Formats: sequence, structure tokens, C-alpha cells
Amino acid sequence: MNSDPDEHVPDPALSGDEEMLAPQPAVRGGMALWALFLGFGMLMVGNGLNLAVLGVRVVDEGFGVRTSGYVMSSYFAGFLIGPTIISRLLSTVGHIRVFAGLASLASGAVLIHSISVVPITWALMRLVFGFCMAGLFIVLESWLNDASTPTTRGRTLAVYMVVSMGGLAIGQLIIAFVDTAGYTLFILASVLVSLAVVPVTLAATTEAPPVREAERLGLSELYRTVPTGLVGMLFTGMSIGVLFGLGAVYAAGVGFSPGRLAAFLVLPTVGSLLMQWPIGLISDRLPRRGVIFVVALGAVAVCGVMAVLPSRSPLILVGMFLLGGMTFPLYSLLLTYTLDRSAPGKAIGASSSLLRVNGAGAVIGPVIASSFMGSTGPTAFFWALAVTHGVIVAYVGYRIVSADALPLERQGKFVALPARSTELAIRLTARPLKASRAALRRKKPD
Repeated sequence: MNSDPDEHVPDPALSGDEEMLAPQPAVRGGMALWALFLGFGMLMVGNGLNLAVLGVRVVDEGFGVRTSGYVMSSYFAGFLIGPTIISRLLSTVGHIRVFAGLASLASGAVLIHSISVVPITWALMRLVFGFCMAGLFIVLESWLNDASTPTTRGRTLAVYMVVSMGGLAIGQLIIAFVDTAGYTLFILASVLVSLAVVPVTLAATTEAPPVREAERLGLSELYRTVPTGLVGMLFTGMSIGVLFGLGAVYAAGVGFSPGRLAAFLVLPTVGSLLMQWPIGLISDRLPRRGVIFVVALGAVAVCGVMAVLPSRSPLILVGMFLLGGMTFPLYSLLLTYTLDRSAPGKAIGASSSLLRVNGAGAVIGPVIASSFMGSTGPTAFFWALAVTHGVIVAYVGYRIVSADALPLERQGKFVALPARSTELAIRLTARPLKASRAALRRKKPD
């Protein structure tokens, strides 16, 4: 067997990740922290509602499948470019002002969809909305980091995960009860995003911790350190982009009723919430690379079955639940896999680069998949997802037979994260710090 570059031996030197422990909290604990989650939940409900409405309306407005792919992928492009710009803005303007400004801009972007119903406007507004959401995530995650202690970080991260994915699902579910035509749902989504400012700004003080950007690893270094993480995250990003960006386009295109369409969109998120932790627990007890292989293979099988089933089959909804329950955990599995193999001082930097690779995949996925859907029909939605997951299976399978696995005792605890987050969410886990201290203990003389 060849030596595995995935198996990076952690440097026992003290990690730069210790900076994640902020000395002066800017968000008071107790009810104030829950107010922060309330505001975040409202933000995610508005985000989910806007996503679902646009996915239906691009079909109703006759944009065409290819054009719809460009429109829907614009959100991920905005989310990709947002963190760098917003991080610099925070040091000059301040967290509360940035949060209020971005929420207002995002709220306005939602309303503009109802005023100018043309593809270029909608694509630009999706870009702006994604940019704003990335900035809002940064502010919220920095406050959560600041308000958490080493003993509460795991619990805070779990609540963050549930609120993020749960809010998204609730927002998507609303389209089952309100007509997607007209302005009503755009107005409701705008109101939800605007109201998120109230509990968040009341929960935080005027002071907030500085956002320190981690030094990112270049793609070549990232590939040398953890090739499975890099390749897997790229194609997982493509899968998530297709699932989020084109799910409603597929469902509306085949004529689903509002209730069935809402269920089609919500069930992947529900599957993620219910299957994420069981899969994570299994990955803590077995070689994580093998778990990634099996989960991706299961997703390929589910996509293949759904591609040949009639669109009206009730098994399509079961398949969407299972697909979400496997696709979204892949994101967390690959991120955890990368943390396992990163030197403590480079763990956050490697993860930050990996999230950007994932974001790039989310931009590319809907564009390519929509082209195939436009030329071959709606079922290309499922075949595209089968291909993106299939590449993960093929590459991880190659790594399994060509390179040794990391010993189980060197695997850290599984980290569950929502599918769209920033590097600050990774700082909510103390795993890199624990790895550093464990390495130091191993180096101590008997």
C-alpha cells in the first residue's frame, strides 16, 4: 500500500485555533442567546420560503430550465464571495450595523423579484441575497462563538444545526398553504428577513469579537493533505446545489400539486435532521472514509431508483427523504474527515478552503444539471445527482484500495454542520484544540 497523504500527522505545537476562545462575550447568555436563535430561525424561514417560491416561479414565468439554473445558482455565487468582503467590513462598521444593513438589503432584494420579473434581475437579486446571507451567517456565528464556552460549544452547534435546517424546512413548507402566484409570498419572506433584526440586535451588545480570517490552504496543499476531502467536497457541493437550486424547478415542471411540491422540497431537510447524527455516530466507530463511500453509494442507488420511477409515485417522496439524509451528512462527514487529518494550527484554514470548494461546486452544479434537464427532460435532475454522488464513490473507492486508512484511535468526534455555513461555525467545535492538547499529552515523557 502507498502512504496516504490523507493521513496527516498533527503537529503538537500549540494551535492558532485557540483564538476561537474569545475573552469578552458580546452576547449575554441565557434568554439573550435564545433570542439570537429566534432571529436566526426567522431568517432561515424567510430564506427557505424565498428559495421555494423562486424555484416554482421560474417555471411559471417561462424562464426555461437552463435559464432557471443560472438564476438559482446565483445565490451560491453570492454566498461564495460574501465572507471575504464582509469580514473586512465588520472591523470598520461593526457587527450590529452590518447585520442590520445586510438584513435590510436582503429584504429589499426579495421584494424586487416581484417588481421586475426578468431573468437578469432575478439572477442579480439572488446574487445579492446570497451575499447578504453569507454576511449574516458570519455575524451570527461570531456572536455564537463569543457567547459559548468550551463546555457549551457542542450544544450550541447542535442547536444551530437544528434551527438552520428546521427554519429552512418550515419556509419551504409554507408554499403548500399560500398561492405562489402574485406578491404575497415575496412580501412574507421579506418581512421575515426584516423582523430577524429585532431579536438579534436586542440580544447583542454594541461590542463584538473581531472576526479573524484563517489563513487558507492553497488547493494544491489541500489536495496533498486531504485529497478525499477536496474531491468529495467539490462534488458534494454540486449535489447540494442541484438539490437546493433545482428541486422546485423539477417539481413544478412535472406538475406537482402545492402540497406534494412542498413535501418534495421539505423531506430532504427532514431526512438530514433525522439521519445526520446516526450516520455521524457510525463514522465515529468505523473508518470514516468507508462510511463516506457507503453513504455516497446509497445516494447513487436512491437517485437511480427515483430516475426510473413515475413522477407520481409515492416512493419519490420516500426517496427524497433518504437522499437528503445521505447528501447533507456527506458535507459533515467530509469536513470531519478533513479535521481528522489537519495539523491543529491549520485545521480552520483547511476547513475554510474546503468550504469555498464546496461553494464553487454549488455554483457549478445547477448550471450543468439544468442544461441536461433542458435537453433530456426533468428526470435528468435525478441522473445529475446520481453522477455527482457517483464521482464521490469512484474517487473514495480508489483511495480505499490505494492508500491506508487513518487508525480509528486517531479519528476525532463527528461534527454536524448545516449545509450552508462559514468557517466560524467550525470554530464552534473545540475539536482542533482538543487534538492539539491530546498530541501534547502523547509527547510528554513517562
